[in-house]
Amino acid sequence: MNENNLTVTIQDMMECREVRAFLQKQYIDEYAAPVISFCMNIPGPVKTNDNILHGFESGKAAILSALSSENININATTEIHEKTGDELILSASAPAEQLKDIATEIEESHPFGRLFDIDIINVDGQKLSRNTFRKCILCDRQAQECARSRRHTVDEMFAKINEMLGVSELS
Repeated sequence: MNENNLTVTIQDMMECREVRAFLQKQYIDEYAAPVISFCMNIPGPVKTNDNILHGFESGKAAILSALSSENININATTEIHEKTGDELILSASAPAEQLKDIATEIEESHPFGRLFDIDIINVDGQKLSRNTFRKCILCDRQAQECARSRRHTVDEMFAKINEMLGVSELS
């Protein structure tokens, strides 16, 4: 993929969030069931490339496998692949708390799990919060603290992401 064509602006991200929120509400209204919203947690202006897509596909497979093993019915699925990132939005017939437990387990145990952002939106439209804070991918501090203070450069984070995805050089 040519990353020059994949640079994302703040406006792009705002529009992406609006589309995501619309789809989530549409699924909740139509199926009266919680929604799983999955994307990759990638800092900086490039949100997807072949390596990130590989990580996304691995995460998607983990989510679908976990839902299948728990015999959770999937009502509907939308998959989005835009320069703003790769996303999976699905409606699942299970209690939101059960879905959050599954999501947290995947985020904490999968080799790429630290790069996963798996949100659970309950039928009231509220996102369920994690019981614990996530650690920064570069240090042991709280991720939100490092992001707020811009403690690490985008290049440092992107190099770590590529290392996590098994890539030897930035791409």
